[in-house]
Amino acid sequence: MQRFILPLLFLTLSPPAISHYSSSTSSPSSSSVSSDASEWRPARATYYAASNPRDAVGGACGYGDLVKSGYGMATVGLSETLFERGQICGACFELRCVDDLRWCIPGTSIILTATNFCAPNYGFDPDGGGHCNPPNNHFVLPIEAFEKIAIWKAGNMPVQYRRINCRKEGSMRFTVDGGGIFISVLITNVAGAGDVAAVKIKGSRTGWLPMGRNWGQNWHINADLKNQALSFEVTSSDRSTVTSYNVSPKNWNYGQTFEGKQFETP
Repeated sequence: MQRFILPLLFLTLSPPAISHYSSSTSSPSSSSVSSDASEWRPARATYYAASNPRDAVGGACGYGDLVKSGYGMATVGLSETLFERGQICGACFELRCVDDLRWCIPGTSIILTATNFCAPNYGFDPDGGGHCNPPNNHFVLPIEAFEKIAIWKAGNMPVQYRRINCRKEGSMRFTVDGGGIFISVLITNVAGAGDVAAVKIKGSRTGWLPMGRNWGQNWHINADLKNQALSFEVTSSDRSTVTSYNVSPKNWNYGQTFEGKQFETP
């Protein structure tokens, strides 16, 4: 059997900030890491092999170059049933191969960050070529990750998965982009629940302003915040909140990345 190609289907840091961590007692949302996070659930997994350098860049969560963003090849694209319209971006999953002694690598599992979307193909039945059609729970991995748990010849592989807390090296990162009064902020390297449910931004001369989700983990606002130090309040799906004050100097520019407080990981 020959390897097949499955393309992606969407398919200067500042000094440490002064920050504050808090966690409320509100009940988690449906996408958060739940108390039964250790429960394994059935799914299937396929892989893609990059046919050209562009295939390794980007994705439906907006992280851009996944290597430069710190995610490397330990990433995964999710079927529509799992993707939650981008809310799940940044969440972490553990996958293991099951039910196939011929192709599984025994005793192995892999931890992956959700960075992409596997679009449904309604020209095929969910049990046929429409692997990512509802109601399937389906994962699409880089071949480098797939080969950690199964032989590549396996193709469409039965797996088990569970949602787990993310452990990340270093601080949460905020990449500021836009132009004029339009500000877009990409939030990456998020520990804990991993996904981001709400964001607020504050200039040194303003109060807290709610941002809207543009796509994936890109958040936007129309506000004139130039020549003001920027602070961020980030809430994850488990209702934990991190407030990072003055992550940027007042002379920040579009295209710069700044570091803030990180979520604590149990």
